[in-house]
Amino acid sequence: MRITVVGGGYVGLTTGICFSHLGYEVKVVEKVPQKVSMLNEGVVPIYEPGLEDMLKDSLRLKRISFTTDLVEGLEFSEVIFICVGTPQQEDGSADLSQVEEVARLTAEHMESYKLLVEKSTVPVNTHKLIKKTLQRYMKRHVEFDVASNPEFLREGSAVKDFLEPDRIVVGIESERAKNLLQKLYEPIKAPILFTDPATAELIKHASNSFLAMKISFINMISDLCEKTGADVKLVADGMGYDKRIGRAFLDAGIGWGGSCFPKDVRAFIKMAEDYGVDFSLLREVDKINARRIENFLEKVKNALWSLKNKKLAVWGLSFKPNTDDIREAPSIKIVSALLREGAKLQLYDPKAMGNFRRIFPEGEDLIYAQGMYEAIKGCDALLILTEWEEFKKADLERVKHLLKLPVVIDGRNIYEPAHMRELGFEYYCMGRR
Repeated sequence: MRITVVGGGYVGLTTGICFSHLGYEVKVVEKVPQKVSMLNEGVVPIYEPGLEDMLKDSLRLKRISFTTDLVEGLEFSEVIFICVGTPQQEDGSADLSQVEEVARLTAEHMESYKLLVEKSTVPVNTHKLIKKTLQRYMKRHVEFDVASNPEFLREGSAVKDFLEPDRIVVGIESERAKNLLQKLYEPIKAPILFTDPATAELIKHASNSFLAMKISFINMISDLCEKTGADVKLVADGMGYDKRIGRAFLDAGIGWGGSCFPKDVRAFIKMAEDYGVDFSLLREVDKINARRIENFLEKVKNALWSLKNKKLAVWGLSFKPNTDDIREAPSIKIVSALLREGAKLQLYDPKAMGNFRRIFPEGEDLIYAQGMYEAIKGCDALLILTEWEEFKKADLERVKHLLKLPVVIDGRNIYEPAHMRELGFEYYCMGRR
């Protein structure tokens, strides 16, 4: 079977490369010529573990190719995955102009049956707008279907999430579309939930918003633990043993970021408002998350008093480990606030420094270190903002020796407080004694 993927971003690349890995012939349509050139040479412009190796294998086997020509992509396959961006607008709603563009251009050039599959995260009933656009711009009567097949990819583990998913959600309106997608996903051993398109669209937003709610809930509990002397990690462990709750997404910290949770939560709130449904619960979830930055900065100030001319090391810039993505990363607001306070920063991240430099160029008050130990030399404190594995495995005796003061302010709770005290650190973390 042949597959066309429109959009060479995070979702589109993971979708296209993973399908080609499964043995399908795939053509990815991407607007940016430089990106297409890189991909055709086997270079993935984002960091995602395993993805570049799979791309090189698929190119060698001639299972995948990249083009800027949408018409070429439409002619290549009858199954078209829409993986374009849906950025957030000022009112919180999703900008669907790229989705509309794909539907319109498809209608204008469609000469045979096509199945358009929404993979991008879109508001409920977007499938109706796609259908209406196809009908409006179609130059000749051609049969088509529109389906919803939301992605549930976590940055840093996207390849595993695609090939070994918990479930596959498919929203369809015809047997023809159902049969095509059922056959397409045959190589993946996972339950397939077939629904109508509106339900599939809602499942995506409901899932992400629920996970964001779990994180904000444990962060709220973390604040209470700090006031009462309780330990948020043990609270989370105790909750997690309950099968109805589960331990995942109950790690206290400085809040969620990235390209999904912030955008999806706000879009879900706006979507509910448009339908007259009160989603004040999710408004509080978003507010709690925003307060995590203030909470962390207060810890830094309490630990160090004045920040002016203090030399601070920052470990971790990406919004989570195993990715170079800094979209909505807590590090952006934290670094901005520290610079406003007059601090001098030495930053290190295993993968995200290139992206961070675009926002914060190197200067007198901010430098990028080549390694995590270089970043802490002579610093008054170490701030941990991302829970990279190499930070967890750091030589803490060496860390103490290199720091000017043995002060660690850990926004991700990667160390045990008792152990840090034994080593002679002043250790400040989130919701633990």
